[in-house]
Amino acid sequence: MSSTSQKHKDFVAEPMGEKPVGALAGIGDVLGKRLEEKGFDKAYVVLGQFLVLKKDEELFRDWLKDTCKANVKQQEDTHPKGLRLTSNGWLENSQPPSLLASFELCAMSM
Repeated sequence: MSSTSQKHKDFVAEPMGEKPVGALAGIGDVLGKRLEEKGFDKAYVVLGQFLVLKKDEELFRDWLKDTCKANVKQQEDTHPKGLRLTSNGWLENSQPPSLLASFELCAMSM
């Protein structure tokens, strides 16, 4: 796995809340604009898409490529650095919170 970028460190340093999609590692101004135009304006909306795709890396990469024309490096940076770690923190804890508690935590951080 490649080294963690400063953008990723900044992203995971605090709750996701209302962070714009451009806050995700691998998503710059151009890809961010393309995603926003398709309704994916917030990082949590992209996380939702990742979860809808059952956290499947290949499906998510294909979705990024099809949705905003992300290249392989951008796909890699967005998936492992921006979303997998975030979702794993919520969903794959050794003692995961209940689903309701997860949604409450998410709502409180927005």
